[in-house]
Amino acid sequence: MEGPVLLTGASGRVGRAILSGIGNKYEWRLLDRTPPSEELPGEHVIGDITDPETVREAVEGVNAVIHLAGDPRRDAPWDSVLENNIHGTKVVFEQATKAGVEKIAFASSNHAVGAYETDDRTPSMYQKDDDFRLNGTEPPRPGNFYGVSKATGEILGRYYHDKHGISMVCVRIGNLTEDHPPVEYDRGQAMWLSHRDCAHLFDRCLQAEYDYEIVYGISDNDRKYYSIERAKDKLGYDPQDNSAEYHFDGTPKSDT
Repeated sequence: MEGPVLLTGASGRVGRAILSGIGNKYEWRLLDRTPPSEELPGEHVIGDITDPETVREAVEGVNAVIHLAGDPRRDAPWDSVLENNIHGTKVVFEQATKAGVEKIAFASSNHAVGAYETDDRTPSMYQKDDDFRLNGTEPPRPGNFYGVSKATGEILGRYYHDKHGISMVCVRIGNLTEDHPPVEYDRGQAMWLSHRDCAHLFDRCLQAEYDYEIVYGISDNDRKYYSIERAKDKLGYDPQDNSAEYHFDGTPKSDT
């Protein structure tokens, strides 16, 4: 893919994971509310995604957008997710469409389907011998207002694809940690996404051809209740990490 990539929320956890893995591969334009506290590649735009003029300037001349920005708190109050996550996402999609952006990768979340875990499937669904899988075709079932905002972002993405033809992929991100999977519970192992696999997945979002897709963003864990087959089939995702390769204290099994 040629041309700049706009990355919103570049200083957050997901943004840093993406830039650490593929920061040298693309020409970046980074949009954040505040100047970065560390050296990051590319051009920097300081402003708020809820401001149409700021976003209009940020998307000018870019070919793709990775939209991460928003209130990341799972217990975020309604007023915040309404303004920052729902309205802000609408502004990004609207301005990107007007600017002729070719594709958008939207950072959705496991919280968009968190209420599936309240059924009698738990805790067995966190085990590798359980065959229950969510694959991206099921309806959202958010368990908090943050999840509601991410599910709404997916629906907005569907609208902008259908109305304007922009390519849109929504990535329901699991539990992102850098060096090893969460050590304290099976659920964290089942939904682990390593930094390496995160960067690779969003690289595939930029490179692949698609219309509208919802995929799950986790590593290739032995334990999983999110299917990554659509990400593999539609995007060419080829994850390299697996939470089963680590002990529950976070040490690699190969080291013992």
